[in-house]
Amino acid sequence: MQFDKLKRREFMWALGGVLAWPRGAPAQQPALPVVGFLNPTSPKLYDFNAAAFRQGLQDVGYVEGKNVHIEYRWAEGDYDRLPALAAELVARQVAVIAATGDVASARAVQAATATIPIVFTIGADPVRFGLVASYNRPGGNVTGVSAITSSIGAKRVQVLHQLAPRQKLALLMNPDNPSAATEQRDAQEALRILGQDSLVLNVRSKDDFDRAFETFVREKADALFVATDPMLLGERDAIAAFAARQRIPAIHFERQYVLGGGLISYGTSISGMYRQAGVYCGQILKGAKPAEMPVVQPTKFELVINLKTAKALELAVPPTLLAIADEAIE
Repeated sequence: MQFDKLKRREFMWALGGVLAWPRGAPAQQPALPVVGFLNPTSPKLYDFNAAAFRQGLQDVGYVEGKNVHIEYRWAEGDYDRLPALAAELVARQVAVIAATGDVASARAVQAATATIPIVFTIGADPVRFGLVASYNRPGGNVTGVSAITSSIGAKRVQVLHQLAPRQKLALLMNPDNPSAATEQRDAQEALRILGQDSLVLNVRSKDDFDRAFETFVREKADALFVATDPMLLGERDAIAAFAARQRIPAIHFERQYVLGGGLISYGTSISGMYRQAGVYCGQILKGAKPAEMPVVQPTKFELVINLKTAKALELAVPPTLLAIADEAIE
């Protein structure tokens, strides 16, 4: 009898637990995979490339906030912060890290981890800078997208010369960028062949621009070459405004500069590189191995001309240049 009462009490307790369980309670959802994103600039200045990166993830089925989370780290133009920001992402134990914008970003992440997959976007040779063993078989935990834009510095000099021949071209450079020296050398060699003088303006952050612009005016330069660099791209509006005030021709490496009122750009699509980086990160989330993913090299270079700005500067765009332009903004 006592045994029956005990069994009945246990049964009622168990039944009460079942009845108390909330109806329709969802099962615990697995945590979303986390992608790290490191960039030397700021989200305000580089939002269009971050959007392209998210589009690349979406291309392979990953939507931020739905089935993937992205941890962003922005250095706000201070390259010295990159190692600490890279270490934060590694400590967060993200699934993959997109080291974007610069060789310095990739190096910072590479120094922080030898196991977490890394996808870079750079404008330099990743083999030369020790990021990968080779283009076809990177070999380690690093792969990405590389457009050796420094090698087309000479081509940009020639394009600007076709549109607006000048005597002294100022080269706006970020000396903290590992690929700056190569780009500067190529541009100066092209200027030597054309019989033109050069003036190097080094800027490491937005605080250096006023001094650089004052030097441009004092040294009587009459055209501007903007080097391939994420910080310089981030300050494209300030550069375009200076060129407009001084009524000088300037060439940039990315079409965003021209969309903002700049005269001309020649280079690969930076947004396209970020989109490809997003695709690679998504493929790694699905199991792909960086060691077996070839470094992607964009082969198309865009020539974009702002005809409105050319008119304001009283420049006649040569028909030969207009004929090969990928985009002419009215």
